[in-house]
Amino acid sequence: MEKNYRPNVAAIIMSSLYPFEMKFFLAKRVDIKDAWQFPQGGIDKGETPKMALFRELKEEIGTDKVEIIAEYPKWLSYDFPEDVLEKMKPYSGQIQKYFLVRLKKNAKIKLNTEIPEFNDYNFVSFDEIDKNVRSFKRESYLKVLNYFKDKGYI
Repeated sequence: MEKNYRPNVAAIIMSSLYPFEMKFFLAKRVDIKDAWQFPQGGIDKGETPKMALFRELKEEIGTDKVEIIAEYPKWLSYDFPEDVLEKMKPYSGQIQKYFLVRLKKNAKIKLNTEIPEFNDYNFVSFDEIDKNVRSFKRESYLKVLNYFKDKGYI
């Protein structure tokens, strides 16, 4: 069976104190118990990945006040696990473009958006990301994070 991947953007958000503080924004999903992740979302028809990035951040965390630090050069895909598959039909997974961004000093995070996706967030160290992220996203996260680390961004 051919797989159908949903085009998507993901934001690895550094605190506004970056590069002096290396803390990563992780948010807790409202719909999946104990699932923490980076903000992400679909790319609408006619949108560029960067346009989608700013729109999704505004929709999910209430602010688009970020500066893009870097972009992962490739698209990465992952398959949905069985418990997510039914909800995401007709897609079997997502193909994502990752951006490393820094919150601007005046950015105000607001999770109580029009359609809340998260009910909690935290800024965590590099090592804490691996401990808190669901297994089906972990491989992509670590690949991107290690790339940005190797390039000297984090």
